[in-house]
Amino acid sequence: MKTTKSLLQAGVLGLTLLATSVMAAVPASEAAKLGASLTPMGAEKGANANGSIPAWSPLPKTAGAVDAKGFLADPYGNEKPLFTITAQSVDQYKDKLAPGQVAMFKRYPDTYTIPVYPTHRGSTVPDEVFAAIKENATATKLVQGGNGLENFKTAIPFPIPQSGVEVIWNHITRYRGGSVTRLVTQATPQANGSYSLVYFQDQFVFRDKMKDYDPNNPGNILFYFKQKVTAPARLAGGVLLVHETLDQVKEPRLAWVYNAGQRRVRRAPQVSYDGPGTAADGLRTSDNLDMYNGAPDRYDWKLEGKKEMYIASNSYKLDSPSLKYADILKAGHINQDLTRYELRRVWHVVATLKPGQRHIYAKRDFYIDEDTWQAAVIDHYDGRGQLWRVAEAHAQDYYNVQVPWYTLETIYDLQSGRYLALGMKNEEKKAYDFGFTANTSDFTPAALRQDGVR
Repeated sequence: MKTTKSLLQAGVLGLTLLATSVMAAVPASEAAKLGASLTPMGAEKGANANGSIPAWSPLPKTAGAVDAKGFLADPYGNEKPLFTITAQSVDQYKDKLAPGQVAMFKRYPDTYTIPVYPTHRGSTVPDEVFAAIKENATATKLVQGGNGLENFKTAIPFPIPQSGVEVIWNHITRYRGGSVTRLVTQATPQANGSYSLVYFQDQFVFRDKMKDYDPNNPGNILFYFKQKVTAPARLAGGVLLVHETLDQVKEPRLAWVYNAGQRRVRRAPQVSYDGPGTAADGLRTSDNLDMYNGAPDRYDWKLEGKKEMYIASNSYKLDSPSLKYADILKAGHINQDLTRYELRRVWHVVATLKPGQRHIYAKRDFYIDEDTWQAAVIDHYDGRGQLWRVAEAHAQDYYNVQVPWYTLETIYDLQSGRYLALGMKNEEKKAYDFGFTANTSDFTPAALRQDGVR
């Protein structure tokens, strides 16, 4: 892979170095590029050579209407695809596709397509988050061999990354509104397209959005996460609680589950790495949630560089409240007619399982959007080196609150022909509710029993 000239100008050196050999923050002269030649989040500000990727142009909060449920109007809803990639034409475009995307065309040659639209780079975050990111650029450092952070604020510790693990930390810590409560659904369609739905009520709060957060004593917590299953009846009332730590080697993730049938709270050390995902029918691991989460210590991380790639972006059509879940969930894969892909610059990071470590995925290829630091595609390989699962995220900008996040996460199992779709909210009574506030006492094991009452 060739590294772009502008990437070199951004001062990113030693692209194949491992995290253990790059520990320092960038000097002030490099950080000065943020907001100048780079966006305040570290992406290349300008267009590419032929203009097919435009310059960054952040969406205003008033980019579209917001309905009574909180769903956003599509600011690009009148656009038509520039072209559509099919199984017959995929070879013409495979240099701008991940191997997993190419494999989907081969697995589903009659139904899988990628509609490519004009690119719009509208992702942005609040000014105070941009300010914290710039501080992080010169202050945040890796600790514990790259498995933790120090001197970190709010989001994006390494806007000018120098190693693969720094890019991954940017994904893990990226801005998601600080806090949110949401109602979402998960489906695991069989090969014939049949499925049942699992309904979740999530609460997600970063540490600095807690009412009792003390910036002088930030501690080792990154965020708090609580997930309650509300349906079907056989699963309803189960609750998962996670205290996510910044340094999971020094202090591993803390997790508990409340079992409604037993009315008991138990520690849940299995909620990490390749432990089974909640009600996922074996189709995702714990660290597949949010495309990737948790401690990076089991892998070696190699930064390959940047490339131009077609990824799912501005996915407002897929989030429309006029859709039913049956409109989205089809045999083999979601309804690709509802998707939108754009040409973007992405960071490519290869994660290889360390000798002596255990995980069902021996290798992962990450493709991470430069504008948001969100993983867009992750290819998962088994212990035999065969491509096994393809994770693809459909992203949108919640422009009214300046939050880039996902509309829908998918994981396609190429071997079984089944897949998982997580995050749908089209039929729910409201969309994401950002600005949720809480105390740390709301995220204790003692609070789980009350949350689990059916």
